[in-house]
Amino acid sequence: MKGRAFWVGLFVACNFGVGSAAAAAQPAAPPAGYKIEEEYTQKSPNGATTIEQYQNKDDWTWQFWVRREGAFTQLDPGPESAGYPADFIFTGDMKWIVRAQKIGSGTSTLHLYRLTPEGYVRAREKPLGELAWDFMKTRPDWRKIVKAPEYHDSAYLLEGFEENYRKLGVHWPANRYILIGLSGDADVRGRKPMQTGVVNGWHCRYDLQTGKFDVPAAFLRDNAKAVRPE
Repeated sequence: MKGRAFWVGLFVACNFGVGSAAAAAQPAAPPAGYKIEEEYTQKSPNGATTIEQYQNKDDWTWQFWVRREGAFTQLDPGPESAGYPADFIFTGDMKWIVRAQKIGSGTSTLHLYRLTPEGYVRAREKPLGELAWDFMKTRPDWRKIVKAPEYHDSAYLLEGFEENYRKLGVHWPANRYILIGLSGDADVRGRKPMQTGVVNGWHCRYDLQTGKFDVPAAFLRDNAKAVRPE
């Protein structure tokens, strides 16, 4: 199942707010036990921002720290730590970061951050991947899905943001949209319990300016095929 992120996000000063409260509680440095893993360090295309990834080998958790304009701050500070390293994708104007995060075997999600005077902060309370699934469940395609007590789902980025998806034949404004793919399996109970693919590459678009999802007309046919059982 697709879990690997692909490339990609326009600064809106007041939208989606998590605000400066998060910055107020910033720790000064990674806590004891966390060591930098240099191979996962990533820089923005303009070289102004560096994201360092730190792992605690006692509990195998990860934290992400940002160096920018002389400041060293934790990305997404809080009680929860990631269980895996992540990929970070900057928009062309450097005002947004998408974190593509593995969350388990064959599953992944997306997190969105925006640039503020305090640095990069979470743009939405829920992960962007969860919001994409919430949106998918409002669409007619969801009614075709095999209903199950448990799903193993992924949200991932589609290729092409760096060229504003020109390969798709569209002419969208730069740094405006993110294209997201969804895939998932379901645990189907019965005489022979099994796991079956129920969503296989369903696509939607997220508007960074408005904070809303939609499905471009060009995706409708393939999305209908994406919810057919494998």
